[in-house]
Amino acid sequence: MSNKIAVIGLGNTLRRDDGIGIIILESLLSSYRRESLEYLNFGTASFDLIHRLDNYKKVLLIDAINAHLNPGELRIFELNKIKFSLKDAPTSSHELNLQDIFRLYKQFGIKAKVYVAGIQVKDVSFEEGLTAPVKKEVKKITEEIDNFIATTLIK
Repeated sequence: MSNKIAVIGLGNTLRRDDGIGIIILESLLSSYRRESLEYLNFGTASFDLIHRLDNYKKVLLIDAINAHLNPGELRIFELNKIKFSLKDAPTSSHELNLQDIFRLYKQFGIKAKVYVAGIQVKDVSFEEGLTAPVKKEVKKITEEIDNFIATTLIK
């Protein structure tokens, strides 16, 4: 395992708030880019993402979640410390959703420390553009994630 650190945006920008992970990744790149980090846009995550995780010491995945929070609310957690319930699993527009990534992460014994910056969605219907309550939080979310990067990822 290398000492590299990655920030990875996930999401589908053709499904309203589901694209928030990509939008936040772009916001980080334009306002808070750090040369020591790798920034990757994985869009609707594929199995290649799982194999790429082993190339890093630490990874931050930025993705939309449905955790019954207020739209645009951010939660950051370690991937290996979350629990999923199959009966409550939402449908996803990704080839791999967070539950799949979690399962494969454990199954393959990936050593990278993976964090998830989950952002609560309001609407993931087929349409471009974020909903107003999520769009309103983009700057604040970007700042909070940058602070997490500074205090946890590159510390």
